[in-house]
Amino acid sequence: MSLTLILAFVALMVAVIPVAHALVIASGFALLWDGGLPLLLVAQQMFQQTQSFPMLALPFFILAGTLIMEGKLGEELLRFSGEVMQRLRGGALSTTVVGSVVFGGVSGSAVANASALGSVLIPWQKRQGYPAGLCAANNATSAVIDILIPPSIPMILYAVVSGVSIGDLFMAGVLPGILMAAGFVAVCWWEARRLDLSTEVPPLDPGKLARLGFYALPALILPVLILVALRFGFATPTEIAVMAVLYALVASLVIYRDLSWARFRRAMIDAGIATGIVMMVIMGSAVASWILTYDQVPQRFAEWVSTTLHQPWLVILAMNIIMLAIGGPLDLAPAILLLAPIFVPLAQQIGLDSLQLGLIMVINLGIGLYTPPVGTTLFISSTIAGSTMAETTRALWPFFFVAIALLAAVSYIPALTIKF
Repeated sequence: MSLTLILAFVALMVAVIPVAHALVIASGFALLWDGGLPLLLVAQQMFQQTQSFPMLALPFFILAGTLIMEGKLGEELLRFSGEVMQRLRGGALSTTVVGSVVFGGVSGSAVANASALGSVLIPWQKRQGYPAGLCAANNATSAVIDILIPPSIPMILYAVVSGVSIGDLFMAGVLPGILMAAGFVAVCWWEARRLDLSTEVPPLDPGKLARLGFYALPALILPVLILVALRFGFATPTEIAVMAVLYALVASLVIYRDLSWARFRRAMIDAGIATGIVMMVIMGSAVASWILTYDQVPQRFAEWVSTTLHQPWLVILAMNIIMLAIGGPLDLAPAILLLAPIFVPLAQQIGLDSLQLGLIMVINLGIGLYTPPVGTTLFISSTIAGSTMAETTRALWPFFFVAIALLAAVSYIPALTIKF
């Protein structure tokens, strides 16, 4: 039955059927082909997957990110980041990296980050003399930092499937996210030096910097409040997501006074659409995961790998290669939901902590968001920059190598994923 599921899913993907629909149709076809199980299982598993309290964090974090990124709060964040980074060589490019770190604390979606930051920063970077392909590559890769800095939608999905604490995952993602940002800033500096690009900027005005920092402070402290609340157990991730929405509403209404009814309505609609897309993928993946578990695919795969590859480091390498191969053509959310039930038992068998596996999976499949030929952030960034896919891909390699180096480090150095 699992083989029928996989073959039907691949055929539907080749036919350009949306992933969520392809998962549901392929699962139904597999059950019909088997003939021993009722088709009603599809509806039951789809419904059951939605009955999860932690899953409520998804729409609220998405709504909070939408409210912040599309208002003056987001504008002040970008102005402050640009003022801080523009004095560094390659600072115009580095502003995207720093902006992704800051927006990572309010959004949790790499695709939303790539669209929001790219539409504002890429035209400015091109006016500074940076090639369009480099601007697109920088935006596409930096957006993935968003899913490492809490809150992170992919981490919530992995936690729901694996049973790992969402709070622990959020805390463990901070250090890898900062390391990735530092590596990308170094690439931006190197690219600016290689292209001999530098911009004349006025001397640092402490008063202006303090003023911009004050205006951006409500957004800057939100990630800190989230981490503190998680670290000391003041609230669950779902409760924190609700409070993040209330925080964004108060900041927009009282401090910045830019929240109109039209913008609130648009944010609600955008968040609803984004949540619907994610939930449809989750529901479809639930049916496929149930079929794979029913056929004992995770257990059989774990036994085969452990008997074929006797060293744990080889097993980890094999999992990374599989995730890199699957992360390219398959989007991040369905890849996590399909692979986590298979890899978690295997990780337990070789002594790999499920928390560390979660970070490995998020980084790995995040790389797939800008891996040709199907990378989502790659297409978004290239479209905004007006560059060809070939131009963006050529400029992508230094960022790609930094991400692979971080992936290798997180895979084999457990201390990088510690909870603090």
